Amino acid sequence: MAAIELLAVENSLSRSKQAQYQVLQFWLVVENRGYDKQVEVYWAGRDGVWQTLSAAYQARRGDGREYWLARVSISNRSGLALPGAVNFALRLRYDGGEIWDNNGGWNYHAPARSGVALAAGLAVQNLAIKQRLEAGQHYLQIKVATRPAQAADKVVIHWSDDNWRTSRQTACRRNRRAKQHSAQIWTARLPVEQAFALEYCLCYRSKLGEVWDNNHGKNYRLSREPLRVLILNLHCYQEDRQDVKLSQIAKAIDEQAVDVVCFQEVAEHWNHGHGDWASNSANIINRRLRRPMHIHTDWSHLGFDKYREGVAILSRYPFRQARSRYVSDSQDPYSIHARKVVMAQLDIPYMGVVNVYSAHLSWWEDGFQHQFERLCAWADSQLGGEVKTTLLCGDFNVAAGSAGYRLVVDGRRYEDQYLAANQIGLFEKIFRVNDAHWQHLLADDYRIDYIFMNKSGDLRVTSARVLFTDWDYGRVSDHCGYLMSFEPK
Repeated sequence: MAAIELLAVENSLSRSKQAQYQVLQFWLVVENRGYDKQVEVYWAGRDGVWQTLSAAYQARRGDGREYWLARVSISNRSGLALPGAVNFALRLRYDGGEIWDNNGGWNYHAPARSGVALAAGLAVQNLAIKQRLEAGQHYLQIKVATRPAQAADKVVIHWSDDNWRTSRQTACRRNRRAKQHSAQIWTARLPVEQAFALEYCLCYRSKLGEVWDNNHGKNYRLSREPLRVLILNLHCYQEDRQDVKLSQIAKAIDEQAVDVVCFQEVAEHWNHGHGDWASNSANIINRRLRRPMHIHTDWSHLGFDKYREGVAILSRYPFRQARSRYVSDSQDPYSIHARKVVMAQLDIPYMGVVNVYSAHLSWWEDGFQHQFERLCAWADSQLGGEVKTTLLCGDFNVAAGSAGYRLVVDGRRYEDQYLAANQIGLFEKIFRVNDAHWQHLLADDYRIDYIFMNKSGDLRVTSARVLFTDWDYGRVSDHCGYLMSFEPK
C-alpha cells in the first residue's frame, strides 16, 4: 500500500444569482506517519499556475490508515476566470521526508464540470466520512459514490445507534442528475436524535452481485465528544513557581477539552479558620480557564499549619446536586486524619446522570479501609433511578497491588479505569478472572491516584493518559495527573 493514495476527486460547478462557483474536492487515504504530518494537494487549472491546497484529517480507517479531505470553492465574483479542468498530485510531508503520488509521473486530471470520479480499482466509496456527531445534531447525511460500469441497482446502509444490540437498514436515493460518465451518487439521511454514537456499513447491489464496504472490517463510526475526566493532587501550595504552575494546569484543561476535574490538596489561606476564597487554588485555576466551570469545593483540615486543605470538583455541566461529607472517624479540623469527600451529580448529554466523587483518603495504616467503606456506602446510597454510573476519583493513598488496592478489587464493585484502558490483559486478570498472582504484575506500578468506576455503570473508559510529567505540560505537583475519556457502553 502506498503512503498516500487518491480515493476520489470532484470537479463541479454551481451557480447563484451573484456568481458561479467551482468546487474541487479530493478524498485521500494516508499512512499515519506522526501527528505533525502535512497532507496536501498540489494543483493547477487552465492558467497553469500551481497552488497548494491543505487537506484535513477526517477519521481513522479500519486498516490503521487515515482518511483526509481537501476542499476549495472558487468564485468568479471577483472577475477572475474559474480554473476549469485541473491537473494535480498528492504530497505527504512528515518528520523525515516527503512522499508524492503524481500518478506515475503523469499527474492526475479532473476535467471541468466532471462531477465525482473514483480512483482506479474502486467500485464504491463513502464520501461522507467523519468521526464526530456535533452537539445538537439530529441527522447524519450519507453520500456514496459507485462506479457507473457496475450499474448498481440499490445502495443500502446497515446501521446501529446502540452498539449493534439492534440494527436498521436504510435505502439510499440515487442522484439522477449526475453526468453519465461520472460516479453514481447515492444519498441518505439517518436520524441520530439522542444517540451518542452511530455505526454503519454500506452494501450496493447490482446484477453482478453484492459489494460491501465496512471500512476495512471496522465499520464507519461517528460519536459525540467523550466525557473527559482529569484527576490531580495540587500539593497544597508547596510548589516552586506556584502561580506559573496553576496557569499551566488551566492551560492543559483548556487544550485537552476536559469536562470534569477532580482536585485534591486544594489549599486556601487559613485566615483563623475562615478561609480565603481569593487564594483557593481550585478557584484560581477555574478563573484562568477560557470558560470557567461550575465549581464545588470543601475543606477537611488544617494543612501545612497555614492552609485550609480540601478537595474540589470542576464541571462543564451544571450540578444537579453537590454535597460533601466526612468519611473519616475524625472530624477535627486540626487533625490530618480528618478526611472529607465532595460529590457532584451531573447530567452528561447523550450519556445520562453520573455521580462524581473527589476524594483524598488516608494511608492504609491511618484508616483507609474504614474511609473507603464509608465512601462506598455513601456512593451506593446515591445509585438507582436515573443514576447508573459512579466515578470515585482522586488520591486514595494506596499503591496498586497493595492491601488497600486488594480491598477495592476483592469488593468486586469498583474497577480501576486507568488499568482498563492501558493494560487490558492485566485488567482481566485482576477484575475478571481474579488471578491469585495478579498483585505481582503490579510490582512496578506506583500509582496512588485512581478513577474507580462501579462495575455496573453505563460507561466504559476509552483512553487514559498521564499528564503533568517532564514531557507533557511539565511538573506541577508531587503527583502526576491522569486524564481519562469515557463513553456509553
